[in-house]
Amino acid sequence: MKDNNSSPDLIGPNAIKIISNVGFSIFVFSVLMFTIVAITYQPPDPWESSRALTKVFTEVSNATFQIDNSVVKTGEDVGMEPVSPVAAPENPPVARPGPVQIPESVSPSAFDGPVAQPGPLVEKSAPRAQPGPFEKTGDVSPSASIADGPVARPGPFEKTGPVSPSASSVDAPVAQPGPFEKTGDVSPFASIADGPVARPGPLEKTGPVSPSASPADAPVAKPGPLVEKPSESVSIASDSCDDKSVVNCSAPGVLRAIKKFNVKRFRSIVFLEYQTPVNGSNPNECDVTWRYRNRKERSWRKYRDFRRFKLGYGENCTYKVVNAKGWHSGVNARRPRSQSRLNATRKGEKPKIVTTFRDDQINDTIPVMGSGNAFRYGKYLYYSRGGDYCKNMNQYIWSLLCALGEARYLNRTFVMDLNVCLSSKHTSSNRDEEGKDFRFYFDFEHLKETASIVEEQEFLKDWKKFEKNRKKKIPVRKVTTYKVTPMQLKNDKSTIIWRRFDKPEPENYWYRVCENQAANYIKRPWQSLWKSKRIMNIVSEISGQMDWDYDAVHVIRGEKAQNKAMWPHLNEDTSPESLVSKLQGVIQPWRNLYIATNEPFYNYFDRLRSYYKVHLLDDYKGLWGDKSEWYNETLVLNGGRPVVFDGYMRAEVDTEVLYRAKTRVETFYNLTKDCKDGIHTC
Repeated sequence: MKDNNSSPDLIGPNAIKIISNVGFSIFVFSVLMFTIVAITYQPPDPWESSRALTKVFTEVSNATFQIDNSVVKTGEDVGMEPVSPVAAPENPPVARPGPVQIPESVSPSAFDGPVAQPGPLVEKSAPRAQPGPFEKTGDVSPSASIADGPVARPGPFEKTGPVSPSASSVDAPVAQPGPFEKTGDVSPFASIADGPVARPGPLEKTGPVSPSASPADAPVAKPGPLVEKPSESVSIASDSCDDKSVVNCSAPGVLRAIKKFNVKRFRSIVFLEYQTPVNGSNPNECDVTWRYRNRKERSWRKYRDFRRFKLGYGENCTYKVVNAKGWHSGVNARRPRSQSRLNATRKGEKPKIVTTFRDDQINDTIPVMGSGNAFRYGKYLYYSRGGDYCKNMNQYIWSLLCALGEARYLNRTFVMDLNVCLSSKHTSSNRDEEGKDFRFYFDFEHLKETASIVEEQEFLKDWKKFEKNRKKKIPVRKVTTYKVTPMQLKNDKSTIIWRRFDKPEPENYWYRVCENQAANYIKRPWQSLWKSKRIMNIVSEISGQMDWDYDAVHVIRGEKAQNKAMWPHLNEDTSPESLVSKLQGVIQPWRNLYIATNEPFYNYFDRLRSYYKVHLLDDYKGLWGDKSEWYNETLVLNGGRPVVFDGYMRAEVDTEVLYRAKTRVETFYNLTKDCKDGIHTC
């Protein structure tokens, strides 16, 4: 009997059965593995980043240079370019006069101005000599005049220098150069009267003739072989130029020379616009003003400088800067920035003219709401005062940006209280100080342009006025807890959403609104918050007085240096002897060194003065003194009451000057091995 298993008819069904079993086994195994992974996998906490940032900005820390040296960052500091440790060369090589090379970072209009066009060639009473075979002639000036004698023909294989535009030959031919000779540049002011110019010997090279040279009655001496004569290329007064003692400051060439000089010298700033130069105190000096911004600043704001330049004449009678004075030295070019207003007296005397100072780049006026209908159809987000009031400025900024972010998310206008309570950590009295103005510290104009806001007093006044004239009340939704998320308020139709923070701390902090799930929807508008333009004017003046060429070190002392339990080595690592030894390997000697510090003793860093040109913030007290522009501008802003330059303002200035340094040395991780937040926190 035949075995059924060996029958060829059963091979196909068996193979199909085996393949089916294997496929089903793979499927079951895949489902099993997927189930195991799904049960055991634990994804990362999506709210961890929000809690970390909240901890950073709300932890108890000293946030000013008065007590602690934490830097004060705002929107223009976000994404700041890293500081290069390599300093620019102090004496860059001077380019040979020729076509002006405009750097890529300079606007094409930086060297604009009329350029003289060559006139027609005029020949008088003598034919022009023709060049010989295999000869190359120099450039002949369009204004050259040939009076009574022919121009000598160059010899074979000769190259002549360019002929000056003002050169004239009277009754004497020009000597023919010898073979294989190269003549030096002929001065544009040389005049040939009664004698021929001596021919240079073979294989000789002569230096350019000085612009003040004027051979009248004697020929020029023949130089010796293989001798190169140095000559001075700049002369303050030239007998051959139109006016040897007075510089025409309104000439286009003067401004071109100043622009070229500034681009080479001040490489860390961008020049935006110039004014026409005016006369200085001396006939050869010109004052000019310009607007600029620092390359490391990300804002569009412009700053101003005016300097005095001493000018002379270079080759071809062109203007050249001989010397430039320091910051704000060109007082004749300074435009009056003051405005006069009348101040009537109580007793009826003649009104006094009071001078008020105002930066024309600042517009921090409070916006007006408008008509009642505009108020009715607007949508507003109103935050009542919460627990963030009188807290440190880091927490104030963190909470304010949360409120602005929610207003943007809800597409509403944020009602903003401009009154700021300055924490005792930032005041000299060590007490909380109310009544500070937001505009003292931050750029209100930029905030108005980038966020929809309205001032609280204007808002409350228009609200009261609207309800007084109408029987129907404005729909208001009051929210009493931060646990009502912005997502729940997204479709609310009320005119005003009023968030009230009446609960005890920490339930009444503004930033709690942006925690947890709301952190995925609310984006804090960091770019809307810039430091005050008045503060930045002080920063620019400090940097400008050092010609934007300085290094900086951030030295944190104060309470941290005294707390040896948390920072055991900080006091020793920031001692004057230790600073000298550590900075010598990083910063070159006799550089401008700006020290941003909370050290209260001014003479603490005197040992560094033997090695560097030390600058401290207290060296510039006049910038906020009672005769400064900052003082007068804030006096007007504060209703005639003087404003104290407090600790937070000092922190802002120190931070920005520190950021603009060419080489920056930090306390932690550079000067000491201690951790920034204390032991075991690195």
